[in-house]
Amino acid sequence: MLGALGTVKGELRMIQKIGVVGCGLMGSGIAEVAARRGLDVVVTEGDEANLARGRSRIENSLARALKASKITEGELENTLSRIRYDIDLGAHFDRELVVEAIVEDEAAKVGVFTTLDKVVENDDAILASNTSSIPIMKLGVATSRPQQVIGIHFFNPVPVLSLVELVTSLLTSEDVAERAAKFASESLNKHVIHSKDRAGFIVNALLIPYILSAIRMMESGFATAEDIDTGMVEGCAHPMGPLALCDLIGLDTTAAVSESLYHEFKEPLYAPPPLLLRMVDAGLLGRKSGRGFYEYKPR
Repeated sequence: MLGALGTVKGELRMIQKIGVVGCGLMGSGIAEVAARRGLDVVVTEGDEANLARGRSRIENSLARALKASKITEGELENTLSRIRYDIDLGAHFDRELVVEAIVEDEAAKVGVFTTLDKVVENDDAILASNTSSIPIMKLGVATSRPQQVIGIHFFNPVPVLSLVELVTSLLTSEDVAERAAKFASESLNKHVIHSKDRAGFIVNALLIPYILSAIRMMESGFATAEDIDTGMVEGCAHPMGPLALCDLIGLDTTAAVSESLYHEFKEPLYAPPPLLLRMVDAGLLGRKSGRGFYEYKPR
């Protein structure tokens, strides 16, 4: 029997139907991982062109996994069969959990949550955000069910990196937190860490000042991008340097997280350097645009 807190016979239900809003680098990765783990996935995008690009991104990722012998042909076909695509947020009406993974913009995310609150019919559904920095409370109060809103922050590339930050607001219910943790750890086989609802959460609150320091060092002429990155890779055993990492994350995302952190804490170390902002204005966003601190060939 279903209890008020979403339990069956005293045990937490396993989530089977998930929705993903946005099919960019993060959304496509979340959808792929969920489908590979046997879940029923609905993905939505704002228009047909972006939806087609997202679908191609998922198909190409699975093709690379097949070529690397990480999955079989049958697993590839089964994964694709579990994903449905749409441009209408109403397609999430029957989902048990919906993960928002759109651009790191507070107004845009609030708009998504306002709409999801209206179209998701399941009274027990969890509404989650993959935000890197925006406080979950701001998204929760845009709905009539803030107790069911939570942050489930994945890391790029989602199919490769195992970490998930689980972020609860002051209003997130204990049941929702437990169900979300179970979903991430058991359904998706991710490693879960728990954070309070502060801008940047755990990882980005530590990582972004480090990246911004590297940008300021390059901006001042103190050292080249190559020498900064080589210093951290060879001297500190980091898998990649801070500027290469910024290119991987996306300069626009880095700037958005930086601005969110600075807005909340007003500490200079969080302020985006002028060089970062100019590069974003120029469309030099890193790997996603083909050029950031380094140049990249199309995949």
